[in-house]
Amino acid sequence: MTDRSIELIRLRKQLFKMVDKKLWERGMKKMLSQIKKTAPLVHCMTNYVVANFTANGLLAVGASPIMADEVNEVTEIVSIAQALLINIGTVNDRTAEAMMLAGKKANELTIPIVLDPVGVGSTSYRKQLVQLLLKNVQFNLIRCNAGELAAIAGEVWQSKGVDSGTGEIDIALVAKRMSLQYKCFVIVTGESDFITNGYEELYISGGKELTTHITGTGCLLSAICAASLATGGTNQLQDLATTLKDYKKAAEHSTNEVGTLALHFMNTLQELAEVEK
Repeated sequence: MTDRSIELIRLRKQLFKMVDKKLWERGMKKMLSQIKKTAPLVHCMTNYVVANFTANGLLAVGASPIMADEVNEVTEIVSIAQALLINIGTVNDRTAEAMMLAGKKANELTIPIVLDPVGVGSTSYRKQLVQLLLKNVQFNLIRCNAGELAAIAGEVWQSKGVDSGTGEIDIALVAKRMSLQYKCFVIVTGESDFITNGYEELYISGGKELTTHITGTGCLLSAICAASLATGGTNQLQDLATTLKDYKKAAEHSTNEVGTLALHFMNTLQELAEVEK
């Protein structure tokens, strides 16, 4: 990547940070409070490392979680849900089959689906599974980090397990291309979150780096994004961007100690969901 390209990316981020600030200064609605009003049932096919944290986080913002991955019941569970999350963090052959069935059923019922391709760049098994899911299921949103974005897009990147890893790509360019290819929103989280529908784009600033030391904050964000899509808003790009902003605000208002961060973070999510503007 040339110095000129890096400078253009920096300037673009700076511009969108200014736009981002102006949008929230206008007093936009809080998406967490919208989720609480709607109280959607979110079917979470997630990994066992974060299941409890994800369920409690959804409850904190007023959504209802259900965690089910049995092949013989997933289509029934999806049928009563308002959103579906597919998270491949601890996927295996049994849960992969269940995810495929659930995704197809959700498409049949036009229920929004979020894909969290955890660690997709780590193994060929995960890459093949994600490509299979993207081929057979129409997702509404892919929520990933930069490394996962690169892996799905076939870009050069040094993977580091389920963490982002290292590499250099134009995140905006790659994410927009992927959004158009898979006909869905793409959110790339990091120091500054990026969201696009393939045409429009927004950078969301804020947050706290310490949250990366707590297992499950990214996975919970994917679940809350699913709940956000379930509210039925007419401007889903803006709704998701506001969800990201609310989530970063919850991190900012939490403690600076790793041991108590998860507790404070959960309490702050609850408080934000109760705020009316």
